[in-house]
Amino acid sequence: MNKMAQRPYEVFSFKDSELASHLLAQLNALRQARVLTDVLLCTEHQEIPCHRNVLVSSSPYFRAMFCSNFLESSQARVNLKGISSRVLLGIVDYVYTGCITITLEMVLPLMQAASMLHYGGLFEACSAFLQEQLSPENCLSMIRLSEILHCESLKERARELAARCFSDVAGTEEFCELSLQELMCYLEDDRLCAEEEQVFETLLAWIHHDPFSRRGAIHDLFKKVRLRYIHPTYLFQFIANDPLVQSSSLCIEIIESVRRLMLSVTSGCSHELKPLWTTPRRYTCQETLVVVGGRKNNEQTSREALLYDESTQRWQWLAKLPLRLYKAAYVCIHSILYVLGGLSLCMGSGHSSVSAAVYTLSLKTNQWRTAEHMLEPRYGHQSVSFLHFIFVLGGIGVDKQISRSVERYNSMFNRWEAMAPMPTAVLHPAVAACDQRIYVFGGEDAQQIPVRLIQVYHISHNVWSRLETRTVKNVCGPAAVIEDKVYIVGGFTRRMIAYDTKANKFIKCENLKERCMHHSATVVHSKLYITGGRTLAGHDAIEDSDCFECYDPKSDVWTSKGSLPYKLFDHGSLALVCVSNRPKPP
Repeated sequence: MNKMAQRPYEVFSFKDSELASHLLAQLNALRQARVLTDVLLCTEHQEIPCHRNVLVSSSPYFRAMFCSNFLESSQARVNLKGISSRVLLGIVDYVYTGCITITLEMVLPLMQAASMLHYGGLFEACSAFLQEQLSPENCLSMIRLSEILHCESLKERARELAARCFSDVAGTEEFCELSLQELMCYLEDDRLCAEEEQVFETLLAWIHHDPFSRRGAIHDLFKKVRLRYIHPTYLFQFIANDPLVQSSSLCIEIIESVRRLMLSVTSGCSHELKPLWTTPRRYTCQETLVVVGGRKNNEQTSREALLYDESTQRWQWLAKLPLRLYKAAYVCIHSILYVLGGLSLCMGSGHSSVSAAVYTLSLKTNQWRTAEHMLEPRYGHQSVSFLHFIFVLGGIGVDKQISRSVERYNSMFNRWEAMAPMPTAVLHPAVAACDQRIYVFGGEDAQQIPVRLIQVYHISHNVWSRLETRTVKNVCGPAAVIEDKVYIVGGFTRRMIAYDTKANKFIKCENLKERCMHHSATVVHSKLYITGGRTLAGHDAIEDSDCFECYDPKSDVWTSKGSLPYKLFDHGSLALVCVSNRPKPP
């Protein structure tokens, strides 16, 4: 038998990866030598020889011209009006080589010709070139251009830049020339990278550019400002007194509705105000974790303030506290960090004094300022925010006794006022505000005995109630709120429980990895973060911690986020909202 016949049939698939480019190069050589060319493209007294089949294969425009009953299908010369010879030569070279050089001088006529001749890839290449030239100074002009050219990719990229660099764009002459509808679209944009105070100032500047014809637009524009996220002092002292706002009865009505809402100390609002009040923050307003103060490396009270950058997963140092404050309270309201009270060391004498001072930090300026002092000096106290209020509870006063007193800061009037005292004085409880109530879980009494007690403060009525329960036994453990649940995190234990304020019941959650206390907890993007603290190791040995962990309530799982730059306890951990031009995390 033939040996060749015994071999199985074999198939070899071959693809010449260089054939397409080689074929295109040969066609271009034929064009340049005028071999087999059958049509002349004419413009500005110049004739460019081409092959009909190449043009037909490259563009729907030429396919329709040469493969239909148009007059050009039988003509040897085709006139292309409105296209310069330089641009047409560039396009023909592109068709035969796939390459073209785009310059600032050439890009616009090239883009118009690419659109006319239906070269979509070339059109988008011109768009990509223009997108690379975008800047805050020219993005509004680019939007106008994109509308003329019907280029959605350029328009979207330019609008994105205008929103991201709103502060710079708002200062350009082109911005002042926007139509009312165009300005409304920007003010409605969730991507706008600006604080609401700046949004208001921008619409004022736009009106003042042409006050005679634009002042009537104040009400429509004012409704685009998200008043809920403006500091009350700015709203009621600056915005409410602005002459343009004062000239509009509708604007005054909106401000008065906000004033009544804040004075009522409730989260409900009128039917007319609700669409304006419930508008969510813009995408660029992102929550950022800030850690401040505390006892560092068990050596001394820290003046450090740290910000966690989620995008780089690194810590950044902010401006230092003006002085060392031991067992101060920390809270955030209106995107401003407050440090309240604490023990301050008297320089030179070595003695400490109980402080009533209040210090504030804005991420926008990264500068510490002093604010209105509390009514009473205290340390080891707790603080929470609710609407435009800060509440300070308990702690130890100048008499070194555990205090029952409660005071409230009203940011609307920049004033502290005494409120109803707690029924039972406790130290180191877990405190959280939710649904017009402040919950005080556990803590310890003057004899350092844990208290199995929930004390509830009804904010709108300024009254307390209390409930004894065996479930609560926490000391030196924080609380944080996610939706309608208050999470009590550790406190000389590994246990974490969630109190469902709607169902009035406790839910057991995944335990912490170690028994811990004196740590801090806060909520960022609906996840619970704990930082630092002190842990109970073997034989009840106490160790300082640099832990940084995250709890996801949806999966009931703890994950490590790395560690703090140093060991820390009795510090503050807060979520501050700041304007960022980075994409919002998922």
